[in-house]
Amino acid sequence: MFQKCPCLPLPLPLLGWILSLALILIPGRILAAETVVELIPNGTFEADADSDKWPDGWVRVEPDGSWVTENDNHFLRLKRPRPGTMVMLYREIPLPEGVGALSLSWKQRITGLRVGAQSWFDARILLEFLNAGREKQGPAPAAPSAGKDTHGWVEKEVRFLVPESARTLKFMPCLFQVEAGQMDVDDVVLRPVDPAPIREEAKAAALERQAKEKLTAQNRREKAAALLKASGSLISNGGFETDRKADGWPDDWGRVKEGGSWPEEEGTHFLRLTSPAPGKQIMAYRIVDLPAGTAALELTWRQRITGLKKGQSPWFDARIMLEFQGTDGKSLSQKPPPVYSQKDTAGWVDRSHRFLVPEGALSLVMMPSLFQVEAGTFDLDDIVLKPADPAPLIAEARKREQEIQARHVPDEAPDQAKWPSPLRAVGNRLQDSGGKEVWLQGVNAGGLETLPQDRQPVKSVVVAIDDWKSNCVRVPMNEAFWYGKSPYQKDGGADYRATMDKIITLAANRGAYVVVDLHRFRAPTVEHAAFWKDCAKRYQNHPAVLFDLFNEPHDISWEVWKNGGFVGEKEGADESAFLSEAEKKKNQGFESVGMQGLLDAVRSTGARNIVIAGGLFWCNDLSGITRGYALEDTTGNGIMYSWHTYNWHTDWEAKVMATAAVHPIFLGEVGADIQKMDFIPSEAQEDPYTWVPDMLGFVQKHRLNWTGWCLHPKATPVMISDWSYTPTPYWGVFAKEALAGREFELKRTR
Repeated sequence: MFQKCPCLPLPLPLLGWILSLALILIPGRILAAETVVELIPNGTFEADADSDKWPDGWVRVEPDGSWVTENDNHFLRLKRPRPGTMVMLYREIPLPEGVGALSLSWKQRITGLRVGAQSWFDARILLEFLNAGREKQGPAPAAPSAGKDTHGWVEKEVRFLVPESARTLKFMPCLFQVEAGQMDVDDVVLRPVDPAPIREEAKAAALERQAKEKLTAQNRREKAAALLKASGSLISNGGFETDRKADGWPDDWGRVKEGGSWPEEEGTHFLRLTSPAPGKQIMAYRIVDLPAGTAALELTWRQRITGLKKGQSPWFDARIMLEFQGTDGKSLSQKPPPVYSQKDTAGWVDRSHRFLVPEGALSLVMMPSLFQVEAGTFDLDDIVLKPADPAPLIAEARKREQEIQARHVPDEAPDQAKWPSPLRAVGNRLQDSGGKEVWLQGVNAGGLETLPQDRQPVKSVVVAIDDWKSNCVRVPMNEAFWYGKSPYQKDGGADYRATMDKIITLAANRGAYVVVDLHRFRAPTVEHAAFWKDCAKRYQNHPAVLFDLFNEPHDISWEVWKNGGFVGEKEGADESAFLSEAEKKKNQGFESVGMQGLLDAVRSTGARNIVIAGGLFWCNDLSGITRGYALEDTTGNGIMYSWHTYNWHTDWEAKVMATAAVHPIFLGEVGADIQKMDFIPSEAQEDPYTWVPDMLGFVQKHRLNWTGWCLHPKATPVMISDWSYTPTPYWGVFAKEALAGREFELKRTR
């Protein structure tokens, strides 16, 4: 007889056989899911085999961690030593290959907790994944956190998916910059679990979240459309006049706790941002919802900037930063460029900015700010945001993309058979090695004097020679970039120097010359002499290279200009208004080496290349050269004297012709613009359509070597209107025709 279990109708031997068969048939992956594999040894903090009074396998936390015993039970305690500090337990846990999800369980007890300055400054467990190469892998699990005390010990568990490439989990319980508190941790267990349920839960949660976000977005878009229809703007209270709460701050604008104020002048309110200390960031923050179908926006406002001193980096200025958020509240990768100002305005000025809206954008985030400036005040008023026609912006973006693609110029190997002949000064003319006169004519390819990473000048040099028929291109540059001293550079200037090398090779292979222009102002320094030793050695006796020693000397005597001496504070008219206050300050209170010092630095390397020396008054006055201040060059190929003139300069003959009778002249910068300079009296700036033909006639009559300023659409005077190199009608067209051989009549000099 079979013995039976009282609760089962089957005999026990038969039941055992069935169970054995079932175990054989259960898939291995299901068994693995039920098997408990603990991945954290000594997660109970009980073992201390080495008797060092710290649990085995755990990194000691000193001095803010302790190994505590209560009722014969050990655990770890983290305690904040002082407000705002981080106290963290750290452990890296290897993960078996193929783990798709993990369960993390633990016990915690939190006492005396006071969160820090931000809501997330609390008690939490940070979790991060690393791959085999110890690179972070995402997504990281959400950090389990607690913002208040627990009632004694509590059990916690989280489950999360593991990225396929993850090989390590970083486990980091911490008191994250809290004001006060204590966190006890015990019985930490990490084990693999079946990822399928977690994925299903995540998928369902995502669908629910997306449906909710869609409905919320629809309501917000409808409200935005209603606001636009009612007020003509998507920004409520953009004039900063309404304060219905009577709390001393404009409605709908988040209060700027430090550096923000709401002043009134002549019955009008506005927002003011004031830097309280150097390097502080002061920012207003506003989220503006967009109606459905918004493809482009126009932002207009008034601003007034006073006492602005830029910060340590070039972008530390007054700016309005902009970014878009999607329906999930996360920032989109596509965002408009910031609108920035780096100098004071002349009172209130009107500004505007148009930009495209990426697909999926629900809102625009506006962040007017004084971005880590040294000092300054930024006033804002009458902010209006409304939809704009996207077609012109799309066309402009496509054009710019084409220009960027066209900017690339392949490297070329030096082809010395095509290089031009070395030049030498003979009387007041330049001659090649065969004694033939060479008349240099061309343009300035600007950009590398302001941005070390700019590669457009490479293309500009090729266009200037191939299309504009220049036989000489002046390339303004910056000695600080040469040595990699810009915040944008991390390579010691190697890439910048390589760019100059490429420009010179491209020009030389086309039989043209390059003028390397040290684009500095006021008076030369010891640092400039050191640069010229380095640069001259690099391009020593290169037949295509000429050295323009110093862009525009000014506000020094002819004695200091030639031989050096002390350079004090400048006086009188200022044609360097485009320089920052820091740059102006740097240009005074030092001992200059003089232009002779720069020339001697070049010649000390053995370089015989033609050197170019600019005169006084921002290179507009060469009258001292024939009055005893000519430079001495006994070992080189000679000197050209540089003259810069624009459509507000007069006395052409008096400034240059006496020197032109004896020495070769290089008109390194010349031009006129319909946009008048704000630092020159308006009435002094002649119409380009009358000035340019006469100046070109003057240049041609006296066969002055010349390079027009400037082949850059953001320069002034400007020769091109875009990076398709379309010549401007008032200057570029005339210059291009002159380079192509058109003769201009000189009707009168100035």
